[in-house]
Amino acid sequence: MKKIGIDLGTTNLLICVDKEGVIVNEPSVITIDTASKKCIAAGNEAKAMVGKTPKNMRTIYPLKDGVVADYEATDMMLAHFFKKCALKKMFTRNEILICCPTNITSVERNAIRDCAYHAGAKKVYIEEEPKVAAVGAGLDIGQPIASFVLDMGGGTTDIAVISLGDIVCSASIKVAGNRLNKNIIDYMRLEKKLAIGEMSAEAIKIEIGCALRKEQDDKTMKVNGRDMTSGLPTAIEITSNEIAQCIEGSLQEIVKACKTVLDVAPPELAADIMTRGLILTGGGALLHDFDELLKQELKIPVYVAEQPLNCVVDGCMKMLERL
Repeated sequence: MKKIGIDLGTTNLLICVDKEGVIVNEPSVITIDTASKKCIAAGNEAKAMVGKTPKNMRTIYPLKDGVVADYEATDMMLAHFFKKCALKKMFTRNEILICCPTNITSVERNAIRDCAYHAGAKKVYIEEEPKVAAVGAGLDIGQPIASFVLDMGGGTTDIAVISLGDIVCSASIKVAGNRLNKNIIDYMRLEKKLAIGEMSAEAIKIEIGCALRKEQDDKTMKVNGRDMTSGLPTAIEITSNEIAQCIEGSLQEIVKACKTVLDVAPPELAADIMTRGLILTGGGALLHDFDELLKQELKIPVYVAEQPLNCVVDGCMKMLERL
């Protein structure tokens, strides 16, 4: 029997095994043959095919907003990686710890559990992402002290106040990395008359994405796409200030959710948050000046975890040791 931890994210899938470490860290995407309904590629191979497949193939992101949107595709994707890592053997039944966003419905929770059982689980444990991320960030959540965590992934942003090993109050909103990509695509189409794809928007966000506008544009980037007027391929230059402007609305929604959680937090825990601050985890924590924006808006200290992308899977590793 093996103890397996899965961070089943909208954008990335991470799988870890007790005493072995992280064995899978690839995009949550799968390419399927439309005729035979069989998996052609998954992970990095499938991501390279996004927007480039012929009619007989379809590239799918089987998870949407942190939950299972396409059950069969999720099942195939997990089976692919389990087979690749030799985790699904005939006589092996695994214990699986799987992470999900806070405030999901019982139907969505059951869909995640069913996928895990089908992938070869003997027992399935489901934990909420901000709680696991807090453990992975090195916080001692078992103490009667508030830990305030923001986990911004690809599909959802989870905000939670944790004390005595469990969540006291939380919020989960469907505004995260993928929404920022959409903001960039829409801005380029409407303002610059340039059509770009998801991969280009992701590259822009990573390279020059910024949460705050500066007096002077400190970063620029050349973007290739299709001119919507002439229909021909072209390239234009954009600045970090333009990106900060187009994602501003989405970031303010996250700030509003943080304020809502702080508003309902018990006064004693609010006092702890004032001194201990907010910990940022997930891929969104890497957005330039995002911590500075939250610091200005919430008036509390804000810290970025040491390895924000791996906080959830690191937390899984620590929790698997205690199973």
